Amino acid sequence: MKILVADDDRFSRLVLCRTLRSWGYDVEEAEDGIAAAKALSRPGGPPLGVIDWMMPGLDGPEVCRRVRMNTAEPYRYLVLLTSRNRPEDIVQGLDSGADEYLSKPFDPMELQARLQTGRRLLALQTQLIDAREALRQQATRDGLTGLLNRTAIFEALEEEVARASRRKTGLGLLIVDLDNFKQINDTLGHQAGDVAIRESGRRMAEVVRSYDRVGRYGGEEFLIVLPDCSKRALLEVGERIRVALASSPVFVDAKPLSITASIGASWALGRTESDVLIRSADDALYAAKDAGRNRVVMTGEHALCPLVAAG
Repeated sequence: MKILVADDDRFSRLVLCRTLRSWGYDVEEAEDGIAAAKALSRPGGPPLGVIDWMMPGLDGPEVCRRVRMNTAEPYRYLVLLTSRNRPEDIVQGLDSGADEYLSKPFDPMELQARLQTGRRLLALQTQLIDAREALRQQATRDGLTGLLNRTAIFEALEEEVARASRRKTGLGLLIVDLDNFKQINDTLGHQAGDVAIRESGRRMAEVVRSYDRVGRYGGEEFLIVLPDCSKRALLEVGERIRVALASSPVFVDAKPLSITASIGASWALGRTESDVLIRSADDALYAAKDAGRNRVVMTGEHALCPLVAAG
């Protein structure tokens, strides 16, 4: 595990670093308080810190305060070293954000025990963060496809509507409906339908931009939110999705299954409302189905073949 040793006394720092390395720590050094605060606050910085009280730039308590102010997660376990041993000094050190306070000269075995306590707490924090992330995934992700679920994709749409309204930028929406999906379930079974939905979701996620949001709208329908896009870019993404789905079959029990989709597109510049975008995309989706399926339609827009314009 990484650990930072911050001490302006070169000899004291050398002795402590040598001891910590003999215990198996990956040691990083800082010779003043400013360097120590930067090292402990940066992403991926050492989770453990042994910090001397008296240092140039920033003293040990101020380093602790800045780390606590700048870095909520992941937690840094900080041990403050000092020759001060008055009760009021101990209180000051702990109030600054230090987890432990050791008076110099310190007992190496006591330091080792305190660091072991820190490692246990950091391990517990990692478990809690992992558990929280698992719950977040469970709450926001569709269980079949791993895409955003219905609630999460609607929340994403509301966020992007608000952003587009503030910034007066273009916002696009696609509703993708797999064609003749009921026939797949009726002839091959629901497991085959699940395979088709899962693979379709994967293909769609692969061809959109990294900041576009893809979610399962319900059943065999998907919702795709495209911030900061033009009308033409929206239709181009819709066509990429159509091609990605239709270009090669999905294999179910080694049998090829052709998948196509009808796609309705809607677009707004600046202030709009989510239900207006959804209603417009829905109208375009029905127009795509009426026109023969396996196509992209934006109502009121003119698009080049193989895109189709309705209205």
